Amino acid sequence: MLGLYGAAARLGDVATVRFLWVDTFVVSHPDLIKHILQDNNRNFVRNAFLVDTLRPINGLNLFTADGDSWLSRRRLMQPAFHRQRIAAFGPVITACAADMLTRWEAGRTLSIEQEMMKVTLQVAGRALFSRDLLGDSDALGDAFGTISTYVNYRFRTPFPPPGWFPSRQNRALRAAMAVHDRVIFALIRERRALVEQPADLLGMLIEARDADTGLGLTDDELRREISVMMFAGHETTAVTLTWALYLLSQHPEARGRLEAEVERVLSGRVPTIDDLPSLGYTRRVIDETLRLYPPAWGIARQSVAADTLGGFTLPPGSGLTLFTYGIQRDPRFWPDPERFDPDRFLPDQAEARPSYAYLPFGGGPRLCIGNALALTEATLILAMIAQRFRLTLTPGHPVQPQPIFTLHTSHGLPMRVEPRVAPAG
Repeated sequence: MLGLYGAAARLGDVATVRFLWVDTFVVSHPDLIKHILQDNNRNFVRNAFLVDTLRPINGLNLFTADGDSWLSRRRLMQPAFHRQRIAAFGPVITACAADMLTRWEAGRTLSIEQEMMKVTLQVAGRALFSRDLLGDSDALGDAFGTISTYVNYRFRTPFPPPGWFPSRQNRALRAAMAVHDRVIFALIRERRALVEQPADLLGMLIEARDADTGLGLTDDELRREISVMMFAGHETTAVTLTWALYLLSQHPEARGRLEAEVERVLSGRVPTIDDLPSLGYTRRVIDETLRLYPPAWGIARQSVAADTLGGFTLPPGSGLTLFTYGIQRDPRFWPDPERFDPDRFLPDQAEARPSYAYLPFGGGPRLCIGNALALTEATLILAMIAQRFRLTLTPGHPVQPQPIFTLHTSHGLPMRVEPRVAPAG
């Protein structure tokens, strides 16, 4: 990723970077990204390498599909992510956060990245299909963890052994997928036998019907969509919270402002969805974290037909990386871009920027379907942590971004947990 950052800075808004024998166009200007994601989006599909890596694991789904198949699936699934539906998940999010905080002990050093992965996995399981995946005996939770590990392994290994080869990673994936498929299919069968579906995402997707054909999702289509939502939903939110807690530990003034807001708005009670408009600074901390350390650090696309981009002629089949990490640190759009400043996201400042200078959830028709749920979850969990604890990074521990499928920390994030004393008066 740092190589892409350097190339974009040296070579301009469209840079050509060669990886092995393949040239990739790195795009770093809002207007050009708008052309790709919005204005001419039908000419730019998912990158073949990305799809070829993910499709053998989980087949065709909302993330890997393109064209009409993607559009019909998106229209069918969109109502499940309506804001009113998301509001119903507020108690699920806060209950999972409360479970996590009950386990924390003052004075202990915790792996915060692992803690955030656990709590967001628990939220995802309960929101998706009313199941707690955090228990030690939950085979499905273990299977999701193994699949997630495998995906990250594939993205950091240029020449992995083929899927049929009995490597340790391939054997672990096959075993995890067998458990995943067995449990998910059994759950779907149980759900289809119910007269009334529970108010979770699986229930909404079972009841969803295509407006033109009246058809719903098959069992296999449901399995694939559940799997990709589980992986994408819990990992990206966990990564965001990990970086937010790191940034707050390095910026005491911002941490103090967040704690003061939480104390003023909540007065020690558990937050609800109705509190979100009053937790403006807490939300801006999340927004600024997503700017500096976007989990989706780049967006991969491939041209269908020839096109012109910033003076470059793109042949058909050209690979492109829309460099989220770089454009969100570009001084042309972000004054003093390396500085952590949540107030960049006050309304007057946000309106002055090009819309495609900030794209942690992508943009255009393929804007992430779960973005509102992710922002709600991250804001509520961060507020609850700030109510109870103050986290301090282990002195001398190295922290660098590690771009795999998502933007992890390079060496984990060990942090000491201390109880927070509310200000007097």
